[in-house]
Amino acid sequence: MAAKFTVGLIQVTATNEMAPNIRFIEEQTRLARDAGAQFVMTPENSTLIGANRADTLAKAQPEKSHESLQAMQALARQCGIWFLLGSIHVKVEPERNANRSYLIAPTGEIVASYDKIHMFDVQLASGETYRESSTFRPGDKTVIAQTPWGKLGMTICYDLRFPYLYRDLAHAGAEMLSIPSSFTVPTGRAHWHVLMRARAIETSCFVFAPAQVGTHAANRKTYGHSLVVAPWGEVLADAGDAQPGFVTAEIDMAKVAEARAAVPSLTHDRRYEPPVTVGTATAKAAE
Repeated sequence: MAAKFTVGLIQVTATNEMAPNIRFIEEQTRLARDAGAQFVMTPENSTLIGANRADTLAKAQPEKSHESLQAMQALARQCGIWFLLGSIHVKVEPERNANRSYLIAPTGEIVASYDKIHMFDVQLASGETYRESSTFRPGDKTVIAQTPWGKLGMTICYDLRFPYLYRDLAHAGAEMLSIPSSFTVPTGRAHWHVLMRARAIETSCFVFAPAQVGTHAANRKTYGHSLVVAPWGEVLADAGDAQPGFVTAEIDMAKVAEARAAVPSLTHDRRYEPPVTVGTATAKAAE
């Protein structure tokens, strides 16, 4: 198994029409390939960010005939690269889609797919409201896929906030983690870098986080900063928040074993009783 490779992350400002997003990804992937990338990854919602729920549901397509998936399979084959299609909207129910990520081999074959487990249902202090579960059906299965360089644990965006998922993936053999994302600007500024670095450090895995950036339909704004993070927590590449494009980073898989030998926390898990509250609230506030 090869010990080193170059990864390329495509940063996208997706519109609510698939065709221009597909063309942009095709263009940037070829540029990243020409820059040496052997494994290219795209963000969550790679080829569509709808203006609203109705728009998103209307433009989703079944997996067997999905134009975005077919285009990316052809792209991987034409470029001779491994390709992570961060996620697309796959029609699985009349009123809900799957938010699904695909790992594609250089032959164009689909090696693995993963449906986002955790739904982003929040109201931010800025007034932004998201109810992802009204449009998407949550997944219920974790996925680890074999690549020429090691095992990849596949996740998507809001999954980032559930560290037990990543520890489970690491315990099951993952050495790399994909976290394609469409992070909001307020949460990105507060938490993006620290959480990505934490997931890498906690698992001693490489973290790959291609991201959406800029302003989308209905004035939705995303944070950008596509990241590659090493197992010791170093940021190897950061695409910033100025514009779409791509970044590359050299990956040395030996760094996984080095980090795990230096701090072998993955071997130190212990069983313990669930927490209980003890004591009674008897003290009275001073009058």
